[in-house]
Amino acid sequence: MKDLRVNVILMLFVFLTACAVKTGNESKTTENLYPERPKLIVGIVVDQMRYDFLFRYWDRYSQDGFKKLLNEGYNFQNANYSYVPTYTAPGHASIYTGTTPDINGIIGNSWYSRELGRTIYCVEDKSVKSVGAVTSAGEMSPRNLLSTTITDQLKLATNKRSKVIAVALKDRGAVLPGGFMADGAYWYDGKSGNFISSTFYQSELPGWVTAFNAQKLPGKYLDQNWETLYPIDSYKNSTADNVSYEEGLKGKEESIFPYELAQLKGNDWDLIKYTPFGNTITKDLALTALKAEQLGQRGETDFLSVSFSSTDYIGHNFGPNSVEAEDTYLRLDADIAEIIAEAEKAVGKGNVLFFLTADHGVANIPAYMLEERINAGAIPYSIFGDSVKQYMAKAYGPGNWLLKSTNQQLYLNRKLIAEKKMDLAEVQQQVAEYALTLDGVSRTITATDLQRTSWNHGVMQLVENGYNAKRSGDVILQLETNWQVHPAKGTTHGSYSTYDIHVPLVWYGWQVKPGKSSTKVSIADIAPTLATWLNIQEPSGSTGKALQEYMK
Repeated sequence: MKDLRVNVILMLFVFLTACAVKTGNESKTTENLYPERPKLIVGIVVDQMRYDFLFRYWDRYSQDGFKKLLNEGYNFQNANYSYVPTYTAPGHASIYTGTTPDINGIIGNSWYSRELGRTIYCVEDKSVKSVGAVTSAGEMSPRNLLSTTITDQLKLATNKRSKVIAVALKDRGAVLPGGFMADGAYWYDGKSGNFISSTFYQSELPGWVTAFNAQKLPGKYLDQNWETLYPIDSYKNSTADNVSYEEGLKGKEESIFPYELAQLKGNDWDLIKYTPFGNTITKDLALTALKAEQLGQRGETDFLSVSFSSTDYIGHNFGPNSVEAEDTYLRLDADIAEIIAEAEKAVGKGNVLFFLTADHGVANIPAYMLEERINAGAIPYSIFGDSVKQYMAKAYGPGNWLLKSTNQQLYLNRKLIAEKKMDLAEVQQQVAEYALTLDGVSRTITATDLQRTSWNHGVMQLVENGYNAKRSGDVILQLETNWQVHPAKGTTHGSYSTYDIHVPLVWYGWQVKPGKSSTKVSIADIAPTLATWLNIQEPSGSTGKALQEYMK
């Protein structure tokens, strides 16, 4: 009997020990399912970078910039914007909100406000003051944004312990990524040559920004000439250095190297935006922020947003096939390589999660396309508005029938239409039918029809995703591919064509396995992918999908 009791006790002890071990292992396994967050996220947005630029200049990229991201990271080869029009502000908003303009409200860099009776700028905010400038250049905030950002969600998830810093030359390239809760958003003021901010974020610039401005780096960069990195006749991926359809730089008649910047600048510190040194000074500020704010080194996940804007200014003026564009990307490669190296040095390789993308692509200059016997065209800015005004005056009599033509959208005078007891939908349709007769216009759609119909594919889905009922126009126009609303020189973007919507999306670093996928994905997928990795809530308007399943 005693032996039986001993055996029972021993069996019970073994059973309980096994249960304890099993429970411990299950707990350990569960913990491993949710690894720690990266110490730092670095979001890099290159303004006006088409996907093909990753490889167009491949032979001359270093091993530590674009090539490092592609060779050691994951490349989504078919990442696209899922709306039109494709401009800087909507692009940054889509990246960081994980959704499209119909939801986040940023339908353009500016748009016509029927409530205010004027055009408003995407991040304008007259209720705040400039910080670091005596001009209105700092009267900016994200208040026009209708969704939270992934950076906001990170702040909310950590009870604001995480830091978010956003830097760019353009205010919209810093404000929209920074979101509502950024610890700092800083952009460039061309009148003073300083990086500035807004009282929306803080009452005065932090000491490190003031010290950075005190170095007077714009002057140092603009005291040198812009010459090509390599012998100019070796730039085989570009057209001739001096062609008639390039806009060039203010103060220089011909778009030809070298550019004697000291002579061109005068007292205009804005000139640096139109040179590759605008990207370099942005990099300088980003690395200063990394060190001064101790990003990724405080026990919390921090976020550094860097938007390179000079590629856009240079692209607009010289076009994507220019020597100037090629030289700019070769120099940008070195700037990105330095950001990668310094971030990994500060935080540790494998502890930083990088992503690189663009806010939109760019079209070839129409004159260049025509030279190559490809159908193309450029329509002066005023032609839509002037011709529609003439049509409506003839059809309906004298009156201010058209309030604004912008973003390839027509804003009709709804108040006047109502006073004349006319049917708004009918007037919209008549104007749309007339606009379709204009050269270069491929399709028109009315606001009424957009609200009555839904599309799930093709160009019209892009139009629908870019349409916000309270902010968009009455008639939306789409142009034929290779056509643009732009003067004869230089180029632009904004269309549904692949050259405007197909952009890079490369992930590198923390939890990223090297690879690539040709699966079509959306830029709106970036924010929910980050949210999934961080185990936090997606932005409030997010409609994208997480991409981890492709990167296993």
